[in-house]
Amino acid sequence: MRYRLTLAALAVTAFAVAFAASSASTLTSSADGFDSLNRGRPLAPLGNERQCERYSGLPANWGSDRKAGMVHLQGGSFVFGSTAGYPDERPVPGGGKTRVAGFWIDQTDVTVAQFAAFVEATHYVSEAEQQGGAAVFRVPTAEQMNARDLAWWSWVPGASWRHPQGPGSDVDGRGNLPVTLVTLRDALAYAHWLGRDLPTEAEWEYAGKAGREGADLDTAPTDANGKPTANYWQGVFPVLNTAEDGHAGLAPVGCYAANAFRLYDMIGNAWEWTRDAYTGPHQPHTNGDTAAVAPAGRRHDTLMVIKGGSFLCARDYCVRYRASSREQQEADLAASHIGFRTILRDAS
Repeated sequence: MRYRLTLAALAVTAFAVAFAASSASTLTSSADGFDSLNRGRPLAPLGNERQCERYSGLPANWGSDRKAGMVHLQGGSFVFGSTAGYPDERPVPGGGKTRVAGFWIDQTDVTVAQFAAFVEATHYVSEAEQQGGAAVFRVPTAEQMNARDLAWWSWVPGASWRHPQGPGSDVDGRGNLPVTLVTLRDALAYAHWLGRDLPTEAEWEYAGKAGREGADLDTAPTDANGKPTANYWQGVFPVLNTAEDGHAGLAPVGCYAANAFRLYDMIGNAWEWTRDAYTGPHQPHTNGDTAAVAPAGRRHDTLMVIKGGSFLCARDYCVRYRASSREQQEADLAASHIGFRTILRDAS
């Protein structure tokens, strides 16, 4: 069954949007990097399981406010990279900080509901739909693990953002999930529809670190009691996820507390596209090598930087649930652990 949202249902008069608007919190913080342009802006209340489950996936004032669901970050300087992570994350040689200019950024990953609105309005056809399939994660059996490498990845004919597990699956009633199985081109098409862009790697990492520095940026995100505060893999990857974080797979946006810039899910849940091509060293660990299961003879497109880790990053395997982490992904290859968020840069 296809995911159906008419333009009328996506208007701000829809019940789900009305709920978000009427229940919205008002941003008043003046934390470093997060400025007065946010004062009084209504955003859907998120940050715990009850709120994220009730969220429609459409931010307050969707359809009438060009910046609906976004917050503004002042320009600032930060340490780009990490000395404690993988070799491909090392800071710029010579030290010093990297500066970025101010920009607006989506508070959450782009949701299924938002992407559906874009498709409804433009009749856009995603690359996975054109290619006839996508790379999908599935927990492998012992037999599958013994039979081939990367047994947790499969090329699934018919998989797309509408059918995340292939034919017979759908996203009905799941508008609050991050949209996944979208390529770089798909993400840019959505962003340009709204007059926005994708973040550079530096812009994304600045937003992800939210003014923080120090060793705790390179540890698994947990609260004072040791409970995970983001959606990543607990247990033995890829066969056992104990779901200590409350989710064994992709979670709705905003189920966990926001960072200091009021951004949700910058770590875990879904990797996020940036607009930067991947350069520099690469620390292989095969978790992101979805191209290995693509059909034989398929052209591999430009390798792009993705950031933030996903629900598949584990303590014993990926360890990329950190703001400094980076991975490479073919620009034209859709996968079930990659989504995106958009930005709107300040005028020069």
